[in-house]
Amino acid sequence: MRVKSMCFCLQKDTRICDSQNTFVVMGSVGSQGYGGNTLVIEKQQMSSKSNDRGRAYEYITLLVIEREIRKFRPVKIEQNSSFFAARRAWQTLSVSEKNTYEISASVAATAIFDMEPRMVEDGDDTLELFIQTDEHGEEGDVRDIIVLRRNIQWEIGLSLKHNHFAVKHSRLSYKLDFGKSWYEIPCSEHYWNEVKPIFDYLSDEKKKGTKFSELNDKENDVYIPLLTAFINEVKRQYDSHRDIPQKLIEYLLGKFDSYKVISIEREKLTRIEGFNLHGKLNLNATKQVAKVEVPILSLPKRIVHLAMMPDSTNTVELYLDGGWQFSFRIHNAETYVTPSLKFDIQIVGMPTAILTINCKWN
Repeated sequence: MRVKSMCFCLQKDTRICDSQNTFVVMGSVGSQGYGGNTLVIEKQQMSSKSNDRGRAYEYITLLVIEREIRKFRPVKIEQNSSFFAARRAWQTLSVSEKNTYEISASVAATAIFDMEPRMVEDGDDTLELFIQTDEHGEEGDVRDIIVLRRNIQWEIGLSLKHNHFAVKHSRLSYKLDFGKSWYEIPCSEHYWNEVKPIFDYLSDEKKKGTKFSELNDKENDVYIPLLTAFINEVKRQYDSHRDIPQKLIEYLLGKFDSYKVISIEREKLTRIEGFNLHGKLNLNATKQVAKVEVPILSLPKRIVHLAMMPDSTNTVELYLDGGWQFSFRIHNAETYVTPSLKFDIQIVGMPTAILTINCKWN
């Protein structure tokens, strides 16, 4: 499929080319100066610099989308607690950083409008925009920004990433039941018996005030046995619950269809991936059709491979049918020992049907 032109442009000299399902949009954006002196900077300590940047990116993306939609139809932003947190994060950026974030958000908006004509079709109803609270992510909704039209019962969501590609940062601990959270099946007694000695050891070291770097052999004492128990449990449950592959995808990528928007500064591009798992994305408007097709994806039915990655002591690889591939790297997220470890979960491979758009900045 070839896209000959964009629906409308936020930047000059827009060009688009394709290679199978990958598109490249090139353009330049003038400064809009969002978040100027009139905004009140409220004092609040953000959890980390990474969170600051992620929330700031949500803020400018929200404002850019609102600005452009307003040219076509009524639109409003819900100023909830997440909005104010994102605005505070935006105010921590330098002028140069703000310009970069705005360029990234603007080229993304251009591409999304071509896939979602309901965002910009002429109408009297008010389109609503808001940033979701973090609690929704814990419930399986990974969307950061919601675009909503109540009168036609329609919504889409955007999941935003700033300079990282991680899918999830889930944990394993002495009390967290990953099976119940991930695929709605509580972990078995076999699993808890396997991991108890590991977490007991970590609890003892925590009482001593030990640092993770001071553990004599954390690979063989912690990482390998914990990941082995994890692998065994998933395989054990899969033997009697064949819908686990589908539920794993819905846990990792979200229960709701969404566009993943990734700002990659080192490459000066914004990448958009359409995860249309249930056919809720890319719906035509009353008088407009989508200029870019977002294929509906097939959910997996089989676990093809689940094992430790060769020559690794801390990473599991998961291959599902249909081209889905993930890596799960376990690591300590804290300096001092705690009976809890975190996964860095990455997509290694995706079905060829997934639409990926690379929006280059000029």
